[in-house]
Amino acid sequence: MLDRVASDRPASTAERITTLVRTILEKRSIMRSTGRDDELGECGVSSLDMVNLMLAVEAEFDVKIPDRDMTPANFRSVVRIEALVEKLKPGA
Repeated sequence: MLDRVASDRPASTAERITTLVRTILEKRSIMRSTGRDDELGECGVSSLDMVNLMLAVEAEFDVKIPDRDMTPANFRSVVRIEALVEKLKPGA
């Protein structure tokens, strides 16, 4: 789990998601930065990677993604995943 970024402030939801995406891409030797609005498929994230990303997001944020929300649209970009996580957080 990610605790802090270089400035010693808590990592934002978007930063944590970006790190998850980068880790998945690096496992396939894809060294590419990913912006908040970049289409993850165009960045090299495959359909199998997308499944792994869904599982990683659940683990990282301690949330359960309902089946109805496990759609390509919700995992199209970091900003879309961030919106989903914020919606699923307790007390949201």
